[in-house]
Amino acid sequence: MSFRLHPRLLTVIAAATAALWGAAAPAADAFPTKPVRIIVGFSPGGSNDIVARLIAPKLAEGLGQSVVVDNRPGAGGNIAASAVLAAPPDGHTLLMCTTGTLSIQPFLVKSMPFDPEKDLLPVTQIANAPYLLLVNAGLPVKNVQELVAYAKKRPGELNFASSGNGTGGHLAGEMLKSKAGLDMVHVAYKGTGTAMADVLSGQVSLIFDQPVSSLPNVRGGKLRALAVASPRRLPGLPDVPTVSESGVPGFDPVTWTGLCAAKGTPPATIERVQREVVKVIAMPEIAQRLVQDGLEPVGSTPAQFRDFLAADKKKWGTVIRDAKVTLE
Repeated sequence: MSFRLHPRLLTVIAAATAALWGAAAPAADAFPTKPVRIIVGFSPGGSNDIVARLIAPKLAEGLGQSVVVDNRPGAGGNIAASAVLAAPPDGHTLLMCTTGTLSIQPFLVKSMPFDPEKDLLPVTQIANAPYLLLVNAGLPVKNVQELVAYAKKRPGELNFASSGNGTGGHLAGEMLKSKAGLDMVHVAYKGTGTAMADVLSGQVSLIFDQPVSSLPNVRGGKLRALAVASPRRLPGLPDVPTVSESGVPGFDPVTWTGLCAAKGTPPATIERVQREVVKVIAMPEIAQRLVQDGLEPVGSTPAQFRDFLAADKKKWGTVIRDAKVTLE
């Protein structure tokens, strides 16, 4: 069954739409006036870097200005956030914000260089990114149960890598240690790329990493995916069980990636960036690539993202307290 709007109603809608766009035009036209930078708090090759570089070309088309990805690794993303806050709050410098920087670090770092809730404005959540529990292909374990048994026979011998102290990957490893009663050593790096390199070489035994940056090595036989740290299996990896169903119940440290701007950025600018990013991740080729890489496209409004951040921070705060995770 189909229906058609009355011609007079169509005229009213068209006039109202034109009026709204006309009122917003001056503010929208003022941005962008120069290239836009997306600052990533981790080294090239990590999941946040890959997502940023995936959307940047199409985002540039929508904004009518080039979009440059700028990597500023270190301190769990705090160096990148500080760089964004040091730039003029005009929307030309954006932060690829993450779970670690906004939801985890405030509970672990005593002297944060900024206040995530007061100094950063949410633009849009781009995607959810569940972790994979990955081991070097040479490690003689094929599932979580075998990993737990192997580690318990070798207390203090196994190590796990992360992209930095206080990041989601670090916390996921600490959660596994706590819930499974394991004695493993954490090795922190300045980014996922360097951490993954040592896992691939066998210098480090395992890592929690997002599928977007690890699946090529899984499919190439260099890494073994033991489980996914998510409430449900990934469509792209239906044969890989969740950590919970593998004997560690309630283990689902799902992380996310999004865009944030500095406090003081004009609302019209934030809305413009949000609209263009949502358009990009809704493009079939982009959405398909995200899903293939084990990500769940979101594209929330600034208000929705703000509400999500409040709930996410509360969740991770509970996890950190229960697991008694601290940073030295």
